[in-house]
Amino acid sequence: MSLSIRNKLTGTVSEITRGAVMSTVLITLPGGQSLTAAVTLDAVDDLGLKEGSGVDVLIKSTEISLATGSVDGLSIRNQLRGTVSGIETGGAMAVAHVTLEQGGELTAAITLAAATELGLSAGTAVTALVKSTEVAVAAA
Repeated sequence: MSLSIRNKLTGTVSEITRGAVMSTVLITLPGGQSLTAAVTLDAVDDLGLKEGSGVDVLIKSTEISLATGSVDGLSIRNQLRGTVSGIETGGAMAVAHVTLEQGGELTAAITLAAATELGLSAGTAVTALVKSTEVAVAAA
């Protein structure tokens, strides 16, 4: 299956917290950083997820925000550290390619104004921010 989603990471389920309808799935990436996905209880069961399961993580580039400074005091659970490896700019938007610490890569689509104000260029240290409700999980 071909997808328009550019961001695909692999990881291992390290914890599942089941709720009445929704669950949170904690996923450890190969380099040690972690992601939380908020998915339906049915999805956990349908995918057969359990601790130790290998999964693919899918995130749309438009659902990734970037920060260059402190990210304390946020409700966003997914805060992945990395470095901008390249940036492409257009009239209104920019695409930042981020190499994650300890491996992996993400693409973030942000406004050109934001990229300019943050001073993004190759080598800029950033934190990629993704709400757990915007993380899709697929059984590997």
